Amino acid sequence: MVIWHQKIALYRDIHSQLHALEDACPHKGVALHKGEVQGCHLLCPYHGWEFNGRGECAKIPYFPPEQKLPLAKARSYPVQEKYNLIWIFPGEPNLADSTPLPKVPEYENPDWLRVPIPAHFQAHFSICNENTMDVFHGFLHRGLQGWFDPVLLHLSTGDGYVGADYRVSYQGWITKWLGIGHGGDQVTTRTVSIRYQYPHYHSSLEGVSSLYLMRLPIGKTETKSFSYLFLKLPLPKWLLKFIKPQLANLIWRFLFKKFLDQDVQMVESEQQTYSANPQRHYVEVNPAIIALQRVIIQQYDLFREKPR
Repeated sequence: MVIWHQKIALYRDIHSQLHALEDACPHKGVALHKGEVQGCHLLCPYHGWEFNGRGECAKIPYFPPEQKLPLAKARSYPVQEKYNLIWIFPGEPNLADSTPLPKVPEYENPDWLRVPIPAHFQAHFSICNENTMDVFHGFLHRGLQGWFDPVLLHLSTGDGYVGADYRVSYQGWITKWLGIGHGGDQVTTRTVSIRYQYPHYHSSLEGVSSLYLMRLPIGKTETKSFSYLFLKLPLPKWLLKFIKPQLANLIWRFLFKKFLDQDVQMVESEQQTYSANPQRHYVEVNPAIIALQRVIIQQYDLFREKPR
């Protein structure tokens, strides 16, 4: 996998313990992910050098056992599993313990339907982030019975943080089916709350839905993300219990993927225009987007100031 140009080899040892190493053997630079796992070690596919989970060279097959090993070490990354996801900390290892993972209380709650949503953008992560914070682009989704008439009610900022509350309106059969409103021609007004705590998002819709979005920047023009969308559907609990996986897949494929596909098209179009002319002047009027841009710039400045 790749996190902001850093290629990382993930492997699970004989004890099912996860390890993350720089995907380059310190001997010849060969990609370690092309190797194999033996016991607790990852073997380089070129010469069979073995590396433990700390990235230390533990064995060279053509050296006698008593031979002193070279000081060859691949960088290791803190890694853990939670919410059925693998989390890698790509920064300074000593900061990993003080950087908590997002809390997802709905994950174990049987009252919520969990819908996994993967996404892949050929665009810089900042452009993707602005799309997530920008509720005013409901115009794009008007053909899918998306939201309309958005109003920014409240904006708050902090250290690596932006929070925005929008009042939005819904109308149509999807509104009724998702439990947002009454459906039909009747307009339902709700408040959408979006919270960006660098580098992840959480948004909620008045107890009806909750979305956790984890952003993975790969390079300057490529970004992946993974989301958990939680819904409270107006269905009997006994029925929901038996059809959760199938229902989650249907909701993703035939409903929310259509929204995402439209967003991907817009985000990638924005990136293409910027790449063609980085000096182009843009005009932004949404205070939430401006606040988000400031946070991203602040994080970049902090990154540049850190000794490396």
